[in-house]
Amino acid sequence: MVNVIWIGLILIAILYSFFTGNIEGINSGILSHASSGVNLLLEMMPLIILWTGIMKIAEASGLLATFAKILNPLLSKLFPSLPKNHKALGYIASNIGANMLGLGSAATPFGLKAMDELQKDNPKKKEATEAMITFLVLNTGGVTLIPTTVIALRLMHGSANPTEIIITSILATSVSSISGLVLDYIIRRRNRK
Repeated sequence: MVNVIWIGLILIAILYSFFTGNIEGINSGILSHASSGVNLLLEMMPLIILWTGIMKIAEASGLLATFAKILNPLLSKLFPSLPKNHKALGYIASNIGANMLGLGSAATPFGLKAMDELQKDNPKKKEATEAMITFLVLNTGGVTLIPTTVIALRLMHGSANPTEIIITSILATSVSSISGLVLDYIIRRRNRK
């Protein structure tokens, strides 16, 4: 679906530039922005590789399992339909930890593994379970304590104080997480009645 939206937006932009006589603007935009996109990818790649490697080391060393045990009381309240030692809870905790550090790229593999484990227990394979929906809400609005990727981007683009966004990031992500989880809880209770 997202591919269809992107293709539609691109076609609208091309048609608009054609009808307004600004087709050379599209050509120059494609060339200049393609180069800046590749440069951004090359600048961000070391950061993504570093943090993905650190997360893999944390997983292999058992640090993520320990983190999952610490989060287990909270996770058992958020995911009441899952048994206490469900394999997905470890991946969910790992995803939360990576998101707290602002490492969305490192969090994604854990999120995919968590969804895969949740899907194994799903009796209706074409519908999301309550646990899947709650995890999606938690992952989407996840609290970010240190937005490392955004700080790195700000640093690369010459920000005078790249870390000044930490407090606003914590506030924004806390509000989005709490709002999403409260709404998820209300809808879940209403659907059970």
